[in-house]
Amino acid sequence: MASTGTQLLGSGLCLLGWAGVIICCLLPMWRVTAFVGSTIVTSQTIWEGIWMSCVVQSTGQIQCKPYESTLALSADLQAARALTVLAAATGAAGLLLAFVGGKCTRFLEREGPGPKGRVAAAAGALLVLAGALCLIPTAWAAGAVVRKFYAASVDAQRRELGACLYVGWGASVLLVLGGGLFIGGARPLEGKKKGPLEKKSPLANQRDKGYAVSTQLKCISRALSNSHRSIRSAVHGATNIYNKQSSNKSVTKMVESTKQEH
Repeated sequence: MASTGTQLLGSGLCLLGWAGVIICCLLPMWRVTAFVGSTIVTSQTIWEGIWMSCVVQSTGQIQCKPYESTLALSADLQAARALTVLAAATGAAGLLLAFVGGKCTRFLEREGPGPKGRVAAAAGALLVLAGALCLIPTAWAAGAVVRKFYAASVDAQRRELGACLYVGWGASVLLVLGGGLFIGGARPLEGKKKGPLEKKSPLANQRDKGYAVSTQLKCISRALSNSHRSIRSAVHGATNIYNKQSSNKSVTKMVESTKQEH
């Protein structure tokens, strides 16, 4: 059975991973300006995300502009929008189920450990799925950035991997690890049911019945042996009393006969 500490560890990892998915989805740092070449202009830096692009001046001023057309975006950014939003929603559902199926909560206590373990396993599966949904768009976008970096003929068009891609990869790893802890901890939970909800194999039931019958037979044999001993002791006591009475009667008769002779 999974310990409460294991589930709490999995919940913490998944919560951090889900927060990383949200950050990866919102921040416009999927692609950043690459300062390469002989002529380097560092007065401004361009950030490009899945929702907007920003220009950061050397003075610290930031100007952002959302994308006006979704169809004008590249295929990797379009897929990243859908998959990151889906990953955030799936992670939220997984965290909710993890809260319901956790051992430290009081949900589903009347139904026994079986339904609670199944809910925890479902939560782990959803969290692993959320990690995979976050990993796919970040890896796809990273591949596109690398291809465009080597294919660009002008240094100003080159882009580097942004911080959101690294955050997305870390979030995917955390979600997969946390979901794996929930799944691995919920599997033995169903096989170790106790009390009236325990399900045994027919062979185990036959063994239990045979053991019960043999125990009852032993108890009966012990009771019979004890009763036999008590009967024997009672008969022996009665025989001794009868012998004593017979000897007393014989002595009395001898005394009476002696008196008559005198």
